[in-house]
Amino acid sequence: MKRQDRLSIALHVLLHMGQRPEQAITSEEIAGWVGTNPVVIRRTFAGLREAGIVSSVKGHGGGWSLTRSLDQINLHQVQQALGERLVTLGAREESPGCLVELAVHQALDDMMEEANRILDARLAGISLARLAADVGPGFHQWKPQQH
Repeated sequence: MKRQDRLSIALHVLLHMGQRPEQAITSEEIAGWVGTNPVVIRRTFAGLREAGIVSSVKGHGGGWSLTRSLDQINLHQVQQALGERLVTLGAREESPGCLVELAVHQALDDMMEEANRILDARLAGISLARLAADVGPGFHQWKPQQH
């Protein structure tokens, strides 16, 4: 899974988990939903567990489950738990010590920080319950399939 895909995949999986809030779901089952390896799911979900969004139980009958309802989880919380940024620029240092390059990087960094502040505020205002509502009336009846 590419790093920039982690937020999208985590949101996808969390919405499906919201369909079965009372049931622990294994890493293997989740991996099948999104076409990846269970180890990738465990690594990705470690940050969500540390943030208190999901919990996990090892062993037979174990798996991942939500710790709160979809209306109590917003997109910014998930993004933060994953350590993700949606807006990033990879400024390369081509001319170390060049004052022009330093000025360009500072301007781009400032714009990126501003863009991320605006984006964070928007993401904080969108709950997973709202995303689920955007899926439509069939959301609660639809079951994810293995890829």
